[in-house]
Amino acid sequence: MRRLIITIIFIFFLFYTGKAQSYEGTVDYQKKGEKAIIIEFPYPASVVEDAIVDKFEKLGFKKKESKGFLVYKNIILPDISSEPADYMIRVDKKSRKEKDESIVYLMVSRNDQNVISANDEINTSAKTFLNNLLPDVEAHNLDVQIKDQDAIVTKAQKKLKDLRDDKDNMERKIKKLQDDLEKNEKDQDNQQNEIDKQKQILETLKAKRKVNG
Repeated sequence: MRRLIITIIFIFFLFYTGKAQSYEGTVDYQKKGEKAIIIEFPYPASVVEDAIVDKFEKLGFKKKESKGFLVYKNIILPDISSEPADYMIRVDKKSRKEKDESIVYLMVSRNDQNVISANDEINTSAKTFLNNLLPDVEAHNLDVQIKDQDAIVTKAQKKLKDLRDDKDNMERKIKKLQDDLEKNEKDQDNQQNEIDKQKQILETLKAKRKVNG
């Protein structure tokens, strides 16, 4: 049994780490296939893209966008190269069925020339850079989950407040109805007394007619 558990954990580890290992491939760029470093993440594309943008902002780089790519022109990214280069990043959902998973493409160029294939050092460094993005993506995904859950809690609290306010309103209405009911009963008693009084007067008047007759 213990051996089975260890085997399952090992398989899960391989599957999980396999999701965050980059590899070389191609991406459509300016109507042609360009060499790129690719990595897949088990998180939605919006989460992954925001995590990447946030990471670059912390490094001091503001994003520009062009034809579906995040573009960082002529920057020095020490984790990949000590020399200036252009970095183009595209984040897509993996597929229609796997919309909660994403695929990231990274291109590196200098003087409008793709250097992914031409420079082994940059190729390796780019792969490592993407592999090391996993903690950033996980942290951002957690932030998104916390924000979403906070919104759910806030909405639930508002609903509870509305229900309590409704209860207070209903109780006020019930109290008013009870007060109105009590007043109505008193008014009925008073009216009955008035009727009795008027009947008595009527009978007295009728009695006088009989005497006079």
